[in-house]
Amino acid sequence: MNSGKTLFAQLMDFLPWSTFTRIVSRYGGDWRVRTLSCAEQYRAMAFAQLTYRESLRDIETCLSVQAAKLYSMGFGDPVRRSTLADANEARDWRIYAELAQRLIAQARRLYANEDLGLDLANTVYALASTTIDLCLAVFPWAHFRTTKAAVKMHTLLDLRGNIPSFIHVSDGKLHDVHALDLLLPEAGAIYVMDRGYVDFARLHGLHLAGAFFVTRAKSNMNAHRVYSARPTGRPGSSAIRPSRSTVTTPASITPNTCGASGCAMPSREKPWCSSPISSVCRPRPSAPSTRADGRSSCSSSGSSSICGSSSSSGHPKTR
Repeated sequence: MNSGKTLFAQLMDFLPWSTFTRIVSRYGGDWRVRTLSCAEQYRAMAFAQLTYRESLRDIETCLSVQAAKLYSMGFGDPVRRSTLADANEARDWRIYAELAQRLIAQARRLYANEDLGLDLANTVYALASTTIDLCLAVFPWAHFRTTKAAVKMHTLLDLRGNIPSFIHVSDGKLHDVHALDLLLPEAGAIYVMDRGYVDFARLHGLHLAGAFFVTRAKSNMNAHRVYSARPTGRPGSSAIRPSRSTVTTPASITPNTCGASGCAMPSREKPWCSSPISSVCRPRPSAPSTRADGRSSCSSSGSSSICGSSSSSGHPKTR
């Protein structure tokens, strides 16, 4: 018969309780609290998560069955569902948000050297969202549809260890692309996202921060590839250099998306940067026109000509 600590108590020993105590003191979480401190509230909710409890009543019933072991689990008194409900409603949420960030930073250090199966030293993130359906009668504040309530959870997942590094819960009507406004881009990191996040101004913000992004193009996007670099690295390596694409977008989009000072593009020709490596903008090549003297000219709009000079035979020389 086991006479030592319970498994739950052993798991709780891994938490940085000294840090948690400082966070609680910073926000006054235990001020004028007589029963169920912030630490006990966290233990109760962690127990519910680990044991798949479905309601506050379920938590109360499960803990009261083993009342003799509550003290070893970190509870000073039996947990009542009304007290737990009041604590969940009244306690400052920033206490547990800061604790979560502390645990995320601790977990990411443990998986920093995990192999992704690719020849990549960069940090790779996956950005996605999910809609959580709620009952409209119970959650009338979660506006989604006339007959249904919902919230949307936006998650940035670190693929080394599958650790969420950013979580934002919003109403169900918030579009996915607005989550890019809440992120702090990490220089050198790679962000993998769906085409719901395609917004040229916001993706340009990632480019300016020195980050990379991988996304799918929308079906109505008019683009063509300017050039692609050859694979680099040793033979058999999966490391490839990114390509550059030029996108034809409406004139309302901010011009000179690549940010190069010497790039003078036509009013409806905007470069779409998929990588911050290259710094030279090249316009969409147009059909060469032959002048009266037999020479071929190209429309460069102030930048370097795409076609180059003509040959002696009068035919345009392309590269």
